[in-house]
Amino acid sequence: MATATSDGTTRVVVDPITRIEGHLRIEAMLDDRGTIEDAISSGTMWRGIEVILKGRDPRVAWAFTERICGVCTTVHALASIRSVENALAIEIPANANIIRNIMFLTQIVQDHVVHFYQLHALDWVDVVSALSADPAATATLNQSIAPGWHKATTGYYADTKKTLQRFVDSGQLGIFANAYWGHPGYKLPPEANLMAVAHYLEALNWQKEIVKIHTIFGGKNPHPNYLVGGMPCVINLDDDSAIGMEKLNQVKGLIDEAVYMIDHMYIPDLLAIASFYPEWTEIGGGLGNYMAYGDLPQNPSGDPASFLFPRGAILDKNLAEVLPVDPLDPEEIQEEITHSWYKYPDGETSLHPSTGVTEPDYTGPKPPYDQLDENAAYSWLKTPRWRGHAVEVGPLARMLVGYAAGRDEFRDVVDMALGKLKLPATALFSTLGRTAARGLESKLCVGWLMDEYERLVANIKAGITATANTDLWEPSSWPREARGYGLTEAPRGALGHWIHIKDEKIENYQAIVPSTWNASPKDARGQKGAYEAALVGTPMADAEQPLEILRTIHSFDPCLACASHVYGPDGSKLAEVKVR
Repeated sequence: MATATSDGTTRVVVDPITRIEGHLRIEAMLDDRGTIEDAISSGTMWRGIEVILKGRDPRVAWAFTERICGVCTTVHALASIRSVENALAIEIPANANIIRNIMFLTQIVQDHVVHFYQLHALDWVDVVSALSADPAATATLNQSIAPGWHKATTGYYADTKKTLQRFVDSGQLGIFANAYWGHPGYKLPPEANLMAVAHYLEALNWQKEIVKIHTIFGGKNPHPNYLVGGMPCVINLDDDSAIGMEKLNQVKGLIDEAVYMIDHMYIPDLLAIASFYPEWTEIGGGLGNYMAYGDLPQNPSGDPASFLFPRGAILDKNLAEVLPVDPLDPEEIQEEITHSWYKYPDGETSLHPSTGVTEPDYTGPKPPYDQLDENAAYSWLKTPRWRGHAVEVGPLARMLVGYAAGRDEFRDVVDMALGKLKLPATALFSTLGRTAARGLESKLCVGWLMDEYERLVANIKAGITATANTDLWEPSSWPREARGYGLTEAPRGALGHWIHIKDEKIENYQAIVPSTWNASPKDARGQKGAYEAALVGTPMADAEQPLEILRTIHSFDPCLACASHVYGPDGSKLAEVKVR
């Protein structure tokens, strides 16, 4: 909904906003030039998993927390079991650490490909425009950017065009319906659009294959199985029901396919599409502050010094300094509720997650409502801050921390992309930089995935087959009271779980997920969350078709869903655009 007002401003409401799941509402205020001058991000659903976990057995917490999300399913289990192991001082075997890394990397690679093609590409690709493409010219284009891609043929693209035409002729665009086709913000030529549509379908088919790695080591996907003390799979080359050579060879085949997909489809498509949108390297930068917990320990102790993804923070876009991050320091991480629908005891407005409280206190308008009051509480998300700073988390944060830390592998892929696009490093601080970071991270991760697989095989050849340590499995061996935390890097960013165990049960549990960091409302000092800050300064061509809002918010990959409403200053509805 978009409405011009007497003072020249406009309020645009997009609710819900993403192509995946959940509840996210964005309200953007435009000036008389059609540029966003302010924005608020509202989580419109209460999670409450912390309340569900209270009083339960800590050993099964992972199975509950994993269901916080049906998309990045494995990372919540990983953070949860790490929190329990940290609290009880449980050491895991080397193979368990490697298998967890394999599961983690599989999730990252699959999720990033799905994000680019299924969740974000349609913000840059005009599907209907593909109907006017020449299949032969499309094949030539594909061959020019990815000579190794095996399906870059005229026949392949002619078949794709016919499939798309059948959708249109039937009046049922299906998954491509109700978007802003023909919007002036789309800049790709028809052939690039047809190529992208074909690869959308390729990625849709491939993504269900790569997650078979989860079913091999974790029994199923989504929500693969985990185990406090290790992993619930058995390695035995002489037992067909265990992890043997047949299954290991299957894993290698799936990784080989992923390497091919990333190198010959994802990265070439990413760079090709980015080349048509150079102006988006100057839009959507937002906070300029970035934080990563890091992950991929190269030893079972979980020593951050061994992480392939380094831990650290960057402030004010300063790539010359990576600041240390200590998730245990109560002064470093605090969750505020100044603009959130929660209440804390004793008048507190900010708590460290180790002592956090989840008590809902809805004070907003009765749904359905036209607009929220940005000066009051307006979100079911709390407001996490690092050393008092609003920070962005996610692939861009991880890539920037690795780049600023001087890691060669990070610098190599970033410099490669910047070189091909002829862009400076400052281009990373943008909507397009955020989108590119996912692809470049995928290239790193798929290489590390093969490395972890080879480490596992080397251990097995050396006779090392243990996958679990059950010495402290029985609650009778635990201290009466213990606290712990588990950190990881979800596809969307820094993820932390904090647990308090008392008398063998969960006394308290808190989770700060990536979208809490990025989609948080402003804090007591007025600092905006990452989504809010990234939207400020964005020019919009048509407030009734808020494509630009979708581009920037989707670049963060919020795990949330899409409809747009625009209201005037008096709350009157001028237009409504719904996307199903």
